[in-house]
Amino acid sequence: MPVRLRFLPLLLAGALASAPVSAQDEYVVDLSQIDPTAILASAGDVLMRAPDAQIDALFQATHAAAQSPSDATLLCALFDPHADRSFESLAATANRLDARSRERFAIALADIATSGLQSPRQPYDAAAARQTLKSAGVTAMLLHDGFMVGMTADGSDQASRDARCRSFGWMLDALSDVPLAQRAAATRLMLSEGMDQLAPR
Repeated sequence: MPVRLRFLPLLLAGALASAPVSAQDEYVVDLSQIDPTAILASAGDVLMRAPDAQIDALFQATHAAAQSPSDATLLCALFDPHADRSFESLAATANRLDARSRERFAIALADIATSGLQSPRQPYDAAAARQTLKSAGVTAMLLHDGFMVGMTADGSDQASRDARCRSFGWMLDALSDVPLAQRAAATRLMLSEGMDQLAPR
């Protein structure tokens, strides 16, 4: 899996605490009453039980956010070499997305939580999911000359940031074109690896 995509499950993991705030008619990520360790302890099992359609809704929410220049800028900031990827920082990033993106994330995550508690464990082949990610990367590389430049750029200058962000969008575009079952498996893999990165050491 292209290393730059590993920020994505970290952001989604931070957004697992999303909840609607009806008084303000908006969705926010509020970690004040949440123990991140407790979230991580149960999230892995929930992710493996949630049906493909619910997992894919989370991918679609991410893909849609990446189409917005302002939201894409926020998401891509997490690619910076020295970016803060703590739970608190991820929550702050999620809260700065526009209202439609926050709503999509919150609804998708709520559906995953609900269905993941009620469903049996889903069929899952990690090796096949990893191959889907690799194939999507090859597709993006063939379609876009600068894809690998962005995936390997590690500078903090604006040109490097822009290259990383373009490649991120191209990778999501490539994944959006694969069959739902394969896309859901790839998303499940990224989320699982993201949870592992967030786990206390």
